[in-house]
Amino acid sequence: MRSTRRRRERTMREIIVCTFLTLDGVMQAPGGPDEDAESGFEHGGWQKPVADDEVGAAIAGWYEPSDAMLLGRKTYEIFASYWPTADPSNPFTHRMNSMHKYVASRTLTCVEWQNSTLLEGDIVDAVRKLKVSDGGNINVVGSGDLAQTLMQHGLVDEYRLTIHPVIIGTGKRLFADGAIPTALKPVSVSTTKGGTVVGVYRPNGKPSYDSY
Repeated sequence: MRSTRRRRERTMREIIVCTFLTLDGVMQAPGGPDEDAESGFEHGGWQKPVADDEVGAAIAGWYEPSDAMLLGRKTYEIFASYWPTADPSNPFTHRMNSMHKYVASRTLTCVEWQNSTLLEGDIVDAVRKLKVSDGGNINVVGSGDLAQTLMQHGLVDEYRLTIHPVIIGTGKRLFADGAIPTALKPVSVSTTKGGTVVGVYRPNGKPSYDSY
């Protein structure tokens, strides 16, 4: 009886979308000019000039309650080409390499970055199985197409966003056309000295509508 009760009381793993955004909602290629030039995007590397130490501390805090990442193919390949040989004196290097990585891809046949698992079959079914498996929370980092698929199927439990004081005008957006209308409950919202809004939000049903 006790073991059955413990299984019933076990908390499901949460899927947490962690994303850098411009003020106009663009998430494409924050990390460098060559990160993602799809559709002729010319603004890669926009995030570092508008980040500050408080942003870095907030991002590090995103990983404390989580023990895995869920990545799309493009983000996985970017990370796998960088982190295994990154500066070991950077404490984030060990964290990124040691965390488990679940990879969603229709084209990859294997994943070689340490502690990586290629998810098989339908990604929605695979993520639902992950949510009821043993382990901590799972961060979706970058991976815009994957994040939108998860949002469309109600699989996102929380958003952790840094919204930076820069307007790009073009590029991939996290909340693109066709996003499911959703009310959000703010968990915490703060502004860094450089003007970046660091917000944590949880889905809270459908939006309400009214007039003045």
